[in-house]
Amino acid sequence: MFAKRISVEQVEEGNELAPKFDADGLLPCVTTDADSGEVLMLGYMNEEALRRTIETGEAHYYSRSRKVLWHKGATSGLVQKVVELRIDDDQDAVWLRVKIPGDASCHVGYRSCFYRSVPTGQAGDKPVELKFEETEKTFDPKAVYGDAPNPTIL
Repeated sequence: MFAKRISVEQVEEGNELAPKFDADGLLPCVTTDADSGEVLMLGYMNEEALRRTIETGEAHYYSRSRKVLWHKGATSGLVQKVVELRIDDDQDAVWLRVKIPGDASCHVGYRSCFYRSVPTGQAGDKPVELKFEETEKTFDPKAVYGDAPNPTIL
């Protein structure tokens, strides 16, 4: 499914998919809402996740914290249906435009994983205070995931 990387011209100007996975075998993947363009999440794909995403038309990622392939929404039902998959100029990052049922993408319950903003132009020794841009969750994570372990690692 993936071509061998032979030349810069082939990678940048050719029509063969020849992804460059990093030293850990991963590609970063920016995922946005297909209609609004809102950034929903940043994930990573290994070769198998990219292959399954292409084959099924549903987003698959590699969970760095759990170290497993992850079919987004398999547990919650919030499956990301791929409308478009793009790869960047040097084929080391991908962008998914997706549609999701239930209008949520974050395991915390918010629509986007980027539900807080960071104020800029501040200096000092005290920690920066985040601002919540989304104030209401679109679903209750406990009701959806039950006692499944939280994927966030401290």
